[in-house]
Amino acid sequence: MSISLMDDAANRRLLTVAEDRLNGFYEQPFAELAFRCELTEQEVLHRLSAMLQEGLIRNIRQTLPGNALTPGCLVAWQLPNIPALSFAYDWLIEHDPFSGHVVIREPDDPSAPGASFRLWTTLRLPEQTRSLATHCHILAHHIGALHFSLMPVVGMFRLSVGHMRRAGLPPGTLDDTAPPMRRPTTPTLTEQQQRVLNSLRPPLQLTELLPGHAVWQGRAAALDMPLQTYLSCARHLAQLGVVGRFAVVLNHTHPAAQHAAGTSEAALLMWSVPPGKEEEAGSLCARHACMTHCYYRSGAVPFGNPQIMGMVHGNSRRTVRSHKQAIDSALTAAGISPIASQIHWTQRATIRPSLQDVEAYRRWLSIYAPPID
Repeated sequence: MSISLMDDAANRRLLTVAEDRLNGFYEQPFAELAFRCELTEQEVLHRLSAMLQEGLIRNIRQTLPGNALTPGCLVAWQLPNIPALSFAYDWLIEHDPFSGHVVIREPDDPSAPGASFRLWTTLRLPEQTRSLATHCHILAHHIGALHFSLMPVVGMFRLSVGHMRRAGLPPGTLDDTAPPMRRPTTPTLTEQQQRVLNSLRPPLQLTELLPGHAVWQGRAAALDMPLQTYLSCARHLAQLGVVGRFAVVLNHTHPAAQHAAGTSEAALLMWSVPPGKEEEAGSLCARHACMTHCYYRSGAVPFGNPQIMGMVHGNSRRTVRSHKQAIDSALTAAGISPIASQIHWTQRATIRPSLQDVEAYRRWLSIYAPPID
């Protein structure tokens, strides 16, 4: 483990841009990073390779906004006891590649509604497969869950990680404008577009950290497609809104990253707001620069039906609570007094994209779907 890699000023400058500032598709992403960070492209590649091998960054990939592709949801699970909770966490990571984030959380208030729902996952299935609820019933059978709650997205306000540039933000820091709410959409793609999209999904391997267009050459060759055709199709996918950003994903649980980015504590925050105020409230919450994610969700019945949910990271629980208090005050000042709110602290987390492969899902069902009586 090398703290010095995160203390290096050029690496910090690089990560501040690379985490979430390259929106869309870039034909030469490392050249773009070099330009924005006042480094050479070779320096960028060398630094990212070192941090990837050290485990300071999880991966480097073209992100795809899941809710623009296939329906997905957040799932909260109730397990009977702590050993079952640990077993379920491990089982999902090992056996269910369609559950993306797998997180054990601790409620700030053990008496709050839904406090017994300690396991949280994101779930997204390939197109033309079973329903999310059916998949969860199969999972519940294997992990011994007593209950689960599906919380689909109604609207999205923010998905912009950027731990490095958020480090040390004073509570109440606002972006210049409030983000509008975006509803999930699913555009129709051609076969060629779907093939290119699928090829963009996996993280780059160390051997793919190459200068110029060469970063995409192997992906195009794997599809037996001319590079320029591949690049043109990827640009069009970005215009359709199904390509997110080119991102260096920080391993924010790594001790060195926690030291540099102040991510030793993370919390899922929830607000119940008056009906009809969801869009206004979500936009105001997301305007607070501390929030990395912010959604309007439905279905959170066990928790008292909160509609606005988001993530905040900090160097201590006190810092996270201070950010939440600033958001609470802003909501009240705007005439949207929260009916209730909750904090759920992250204890263990595995972060990964959900596998989107129809054939893989069929194979999964053949192994894990319980027989029908």
